[in-house]
Amino acid sequence: MSWLGLLLIGLGISDLVCSLLRRPRIAELAGAMSVLALGPVAGLTSAVELASVAVVAGIVVVWGRSVSYAFGSGPPALPLTVLGVALGAAVIASGAAPAAGGLLGDWLGSAGLDALADLDPDRALLLAGAVLVQLSTGNVVVRLVLAASGTSNPVRMGRDAPEPALKGGRLLGPMERLIILGLGLAGEVTAAGIVIAAKGLLRFPELQATRREQPRGPGIHAVTEYFLVGSFVSWLVSLASLALLAA
Repeated sequence: MSWLGLLLIGLGISDLVCSLLRRPRIAELAGAMSVLALGPVAGLTSAVELASVAVVAGIVVVWGRSVSYAFGSGPPALPLTVLGVALGAAVIASGAAPAAGGLLGDWLGSAGLDALADLDPDRALLLAGAVLVQLSTGNVVVRLVLAASGTSNPVRMGRDAPEPALKGGRLLGPMERLIILGLGLAGEVTAAGIVIAAKGLLRFPELQATRREQPRGPGIHAVTEYFLVGSFVSWLVSLASLALLAA
């Protein structure tokens, strides 16, 4: 699982840096360099292992390039395809991936915390990658799926609308995904379901507000579709991460 963990870490760091700096090239470099640096730290030091780490770093760069292209004028399905193929290949090849260890394993064993001492290095990489993916990569995937499905942003549908609809999604999304992931790892699946239901209740007043007569604003159907598609994709990101950690 070391390859999959490194891949998720690289993707998560690349997208997080891009969201903070708005500099795609720097973000891609940060993601790729994190993979190249973390590989040897995790004990992947043989020629073949270093080559595999370089391949993972290259995939991170390809992902970043494809996302920038899609957010420009390219098809949004392109980065989604890159992501799907890369994750699928990493999952299929996980059995052949070398076991992580090295300095990472030594640090986990000597950290002085029972939770870390009992954590396998491969699982530690996967857990770190899963957490990073929730922060910004989840938002990127949501935007790409919305664009690929033709689901219009209600804010952009009417430039003269009194107020933007469904504000705060880019901040609430990562928080929600982290809560779902944390509750799922703690075995509190019911509590995670409550969080999902609570989001619908919190958004209900905003959805109802669109019923008011706003000739130049988005309609209830457009806002509801945008909310449902974005929410379900965001939830799938956290649930897929849980499934990988449970495997």
